[in-house]
Amino acid sequence: MIKVHLSKLLGERKMKISDLSNVTGLHRNGLSKLYKEETDGIKFETLEKVCKALDCKIEDLLEIIEE
Repeated sequence: MIKVHLSKLLGERKMKISDLSNVTGLHRNGLSKLYKEETDGIKFETLEKVCKALDCKIEDLLEIIEE
C-alpha cells in the first residue's frame, strides 16, 4: 500500500489545498483526492509540481507501507 503524506506536508507548511492549487496550477479536486488518499494513480508531472511547490522529495510525499 502506498501512503500519501500530502496532508502532513501541507500542515507543516500551514498551507491549504487551494494554496497548493494556486502555486502549482493543478486542479483543486485532483489535489483533494490525493490529500484524502482517494486516488489510484498520479502522473509524474503532478508529483514533480507538488514536490517543487512544497520543496520536498518524492519520498517525503509517498511511502510504501507493508500490509
